[in-house]
Amino acid sequence: MTAIIEPGMRVRHPDRPEWGTGQVQSVVGERITVNFEHAGKVLINAAVVLLDIEDEARR
Repeated sequence: MTAIIEPGMRVRHPDRPEWGTGQVQSVVGERITVNFEHAGKVLINAAVVLLDIEDEARR
């Protein structure tokens, strides 16, 4: 899954909608650092959480 997620992409955490949209800061192996609107910087384990990629066409 981490192969398609790159820094700069907008994502959402499927189990934490209250965090809002996040921007991917870095991807190192299975670790993805995301800066969310309402939760700040969060380290995500991609082996456990499948992030939803925001559709840029809707923006």
